[in-house]
Amino acid sequence: MTPLLSVIIPVRNEAAALPLLLADLAPLRAAGAQLIVVDGGSSDTTCELAAMQADQVLEASAGRARQMNAGAASATADYLWFVHADTRVSAESIQRLLATLAERPVWGRFDVRLSGSGLALRVIGTMINLRSRLTGVATGDQAIFVARETFEALGGYADIPLMEDLELSGRLKQRARPRCLRPALSTSSRRWEHNGIWRTVLLMWRLRLAYYCGASPDQLARQYYRGPPL
Repeated sequence: MTPLLSVIIPVRNEAAALPLLLADLAPLRAAGAQLIVVDGGSSDTTCELAAMQADQVLEASAGRARQMNAGAASATADYLWFVHADTRVSAESIQRLLATLAERPVWGRFDVRLSGSGLALRVIGTMINLRSRLTGVATGDQAIFVARETFEALGGYADIPLMEDLELSGRLKQRARPRCLRPALSTSSRRWEHNGIWRTVLLMWRLRLAYYCGASPDQLARQYYRGPPL
């Protein structure tokens, strides 16, 4: 019997965060979902930890797009759910996702909230969700889910080092508007806190504007990854 959902998690040196996410997803796996972890060259114990709680642990060239495409190629379910390793998923969010998938949407994503405390991070999360609802474009932190048939028809993620989530969702929204789900998933605020909240906001805006104006994703990636890995 074909499973309903394959969860694909791209990782690189996520030994601290990954076990927490996999524990969140354990009930989903017990209900028949397929968990696929795709490593991009970890030098810590990420792969060993993943092997204890995932159905498959794959290796791929570093880069989220390549890793997620590798996971999708190995997936067997009707739907693919791409989740970052530093995400936390509640039982309520899982229930909402399964109820939505029963309606057979083309694609969708979750609202997101940043893990740190403080009003500024709450406001930023709210603005990310509002922007996504208005534009129909989603970021990877929002845990995009998509029908595997549609994903394959579109050729998957573009092989670019940054903005692969915006590029894919831009093509997906030509097929259908995304389903925007709540409750929000929690994603790590470590980059924001390390580099400065408003400095990071300005960087994100500048990179997205440059991308939409035609800047090379390779050049943008060099600027983005100057901070700690996500």
